[in-house]
Amino acid sequence: MHELTVNLHIHTTYSDGSGTHADLAAAALKTGVDVLLVTDHNIRVQGVDGYFREGQKRVLVLACEEIHDQGRVPQKNHLLVFGTDRELATYAESPQMLITAVRAAGGLSFLAHPVDPAMPAFGEDDISWVDWDARGFTGIELWNGFSEIKTVARGKLDGLFYAYFPEFMARGPVPETLRIWDDLLSKGQRVVAVGGSDAHARKMSLGPLHRTIFPYEYHFSAVNTHILTPAPLTDDLEHDRRMIFEALGAGHCFVGYDLPAPTRGFHFSAQGRETEAVMGDEIPLDKGVTLQVKLPARADDCRLLKDGKVVRTLAGEACSHLASDPGVYRVEARRRFLGRLRGWIFSNPIYVR
Repeated sequence: MHELTVNLHIHTTYSDGSGTHADLAAAALKTGVDVLLVTDHNIRVQGVDGYFREGQKRVLVLACEEIHDQGRVPQKNHLLVFGTDRELATYAESPQMLITAVRAAGGLSFLAHPVDPAMPAFGEDDISWVDWDARGFTGIELWNGFSEIKTVARGKLDGLFYAYFPEFMARGPVPETLRIWDDLLSKGQRVVAVGGSDAHARKMSLGPLHRTIFPYEYHFSAVNTHILTPAPLTDDLEHDRRMIFEALGAGHCFVGYDLPAPTRGFHFSAQGRETEAVMGDEIPLDKGVTLQVKLPARADDCRLLKDGKVVRTLAGEACSHLASDPGVYRVEARRRFLGRLRGWIFSNPIYVR
């Protein structure tokens, strides 16, 4: 399979971002991202889908959407919507109706920043997902690069520090979000995890200090979703769009924090007596399944989990594990960077049935 680096959950001047689609593409070309899924608030921008090029490099930009009920106070239940061909913000008042409408339109829906606490020092409200009775969504945003600041900054001085030195901010998915994901999986739901940047490149001022905080280039170098596709991009827009969304919907992807070290090349697969599987797939247990993990570089902490519990700590850059019990298996890897052990790779599950 072929690997594409996707940065998703991005905002432009059509909502509350500071850059145009061309600005985003220029930043992506500098950082090596293959695909941008742009999600402005409650608007599906028309006429911007396509390839941007610079020499031999190219990036595919696809307009998607982040939908929420703007009349709700406080704001909650933001939904990332991919792969639809029409505006669906009219369903925002009811998360379940919206999710159902997305499925009917052939699209994918991901719960954005499921745990997103308040940040009073900067006037930011809690905008977590709260409608946990909703069903039928494709997955969740396991790691949100921008909203993570709410969990690490204790006040304005911390916020100012991370604005100037964003590489110190990322720690990993919010532990409560990981717990929610494992709980959903344990109940038999297939829930695809993605990593989003939530990039705005906001221009902020604090007295005489003026700064674009968390610029697009930073975000595109940090938390990405790496997808596995049957072929590289072909320059056929409709074919490539369909291929990307099919891979996302199937969970053929992993979340990678590419700043400490590139995560491209990570593999998590399974082999049975007669079948093989990659992330997002199901495989029958039969008389045993061999799980294989290959890291692009050595991790300081790498674990294989079954149903949310660690079953093995992995050493080295490649290893195998014989699964003798059914369950939901996934991989977490962490790497030391800037004096701290930080999240690095979070795989989607392989479902051993």
